[in-house]
Amino acid sequence: MDLQFGAGMHGSEATAAITAAPGGPKVLVLTTYDTDADILAAVEAGACGYLLKDAPPEELAAAVRTAAAGQSALAPAVAHRLMDRMRTPAEALTRRELEVLQLVGEGLSNQQISKVLFLSQATVKSHLVHVFAKLGVDSRTAAVATATARRLIRR
Repeated sequence: MDLQFGAGMHGSEATAAITAAPGGPKVLVLTTYDTDADILAAVEAGACGYLLKDAPPEELAAAVRTAAAGQSALAPAVAHRLMDRMRTPAEALTRRELEVLQLVGEGLSNQQISKVLFLSQATVKSHLVHVFAKLGVDSRTAAVATATARRLIRR
């Protein structure tokens, strides 16, 4: 499964639909996106593996066999990012914080974000306060720049 395959449904949404079906196939993500937001969305949607497209052919073949056997297959860089999140949970942005920040990066206002995510504007502001604190920044622009540089969100 790729995460971006044209207009419409995102790869993590397709993954959730596929894995929700009784007896559905295992989903292995193969993508160029290695941000925390993308990784978390895919794993939470039910992907049993996450590889980057620059993976060597033998690693890809091994991951397909591993996924088919019902086990997890993660690219080393992806596993490292997840381990870092686990080691410093107080500093890691939650999935919702990443979603809010991604939308900020796309230029949406708090009001627009609240409509897209079905949240109150107060909740959006609360998420942004937490994001600013965790990233050590004091503005939306700095938060997006820092998160992009750390590969937390896509730009």
